[in-house]
Amino acid sequence: MGKKVRRIGVMTSGGDSPGMNAAIRAVVRTCAYYHTDCVGYYRGFQGMINGESVSLNARSVRNTINLGGTILQSARSKEFMTEEGRAKAAANLREADVDAMVLIGGDGTFRGGQVFSKEHNIPIIGVPGTIDNDINGTNFTIGYDTALNTVVEAIDKIRDTASSHNRLFFVEVMGRDAGFIALNTGIGAGAEEILIPEENLGLDRLLDSLERSRRAGKTSSIVVVSEGDKTGKNVFQLAEYVKENLPFYDARVTVLGHIQRGGRPSCFDRVLASRLSVRAVELLLDGKRGLMVGMINNDIESCNLDEALKGKHTINKDLLRISEILST
Repeated sequence: MGKKVRRIGVMTSGGDSPGMNAAIRAVVRTCAYYHTDCVGYYRGFQGMINGESVSLNARSVRNTINLGGTILQSARSKEFMTEEGRAKAAANLREADVDAMVLIGGDGTFRGGQVFSKEHNIPIIGVPGTIDNDINGTNFTIGYDTALNTVVEAIDKIRDTASSHNRLFFVEVMGRDAGFIALNTGIGAGAEEILIPEENLGLDRLLDSLERSRRAGKTSSIVVVSEGDKTGKNVFQLAEYVKENLPFYDARVTVLGHIQRGGRPSCFDRVLASRLSVRAVELLLDGKRGLMVGMINNDIESCNLDEALKGKHTINKDLLRISEILST
């Protein structure tokens, strides 16, 4: 039996995602509810190494549930990848009497935290915060829903211009290793074609699809491209290839970039972040460690970090079939 948890630390790490502040808020207020001290660490693991911390109470996080980004900031730390760096972080936690940590982030955050926990016997619980929705053990990650809404709104506006000028737009969205954003926003925005890393559809199929659209009377088209798509080297070369082979198309490129990470979190992400973070604190207070909390079929569950890290949350391939049917 480990020692009683009296002070819990919380940090955000990796890429920011809308809803991280709602998660921080829920950790802090759950600690307050259970009369447990809470300490926030700035800039993720690097802040732990540098001892950049702040004591948090219920009033410290007022008016933050609606904010994008992360009030604790985020950073990637090369120093934490070394044994010496992790030892510094552990020494700072011990000096601050921090008994356990809640880590809000993606798989890189969880991998670093898992190694750290095993080396220095510090209990951790992971809360999945990433717009890519690519973590095993949860149907949804914090920030994903907001990113979808941001992308769909942007594509709707791009379609207005595409229709007005009879243009073909290639819209690149985030997702270097996973096509969740591209696939779902492509269907939601009525895209004619969707290109994702999980399925290399090939250039010939893309040309055939666009040619069919033209013959069917479509005067404008939207192709949603995940940044990790394997069809072309990059979205600009993809557009050039189409212009060379289908010169009747006036092809343009829009890269949405980091606007997908920002903005006020949706209600879904605020509620998800709150539910996950309350459970994370309660697990630590119950003496649990080495787990990630997630949502499975609308229930909050937990799984071992090994389980969360051993594979990626897989896309629903039926959505590819639906996309093909609806783009007719």
